[in-house]
Amino acid sequence: MQTKWSQENQVAILVCDTKGIILSMNNKAARIFKKSGGFDLVGKSLMDCHPEYARKKIPELISNNQSNCYTIEKGGFKAMLYQTPWYQDGLVMGLVEYIFDLPPEIPNRKHD
Repeated sequence: MQTKWSQENQVAILVCDTKGIILSMNNKAARIFKKSGGFDLVGKSLMDCHPEYARKKIPELISNNQSNCYTIEKGGFKAMLYQTPWYQDGLVMGLVEYIFDLPPEIPNRKHD
């Protein structure tokens, strides 16, 4: 499912179906989730590697056609996670999760 450009992208990309089964992940996502199995997670459920609140949130996002955005910090690593539905022929097919590394300071530019 991943195309070549996304496989080596510096943003982690993970794709699941409507049941939370991981369909694909790029190299960066496999490195982030290496301790949980890396590429071996493909074909397995997202629910098995998420805490309870996330196991409730993921189906809500899919069934309500919603996106979710938040930041995390763990061991000095800061990231933004963006989860959003992906579509095929206008139907929600699951979620795609993007994980962006965050620098210590992020410029904010306002435009009028």
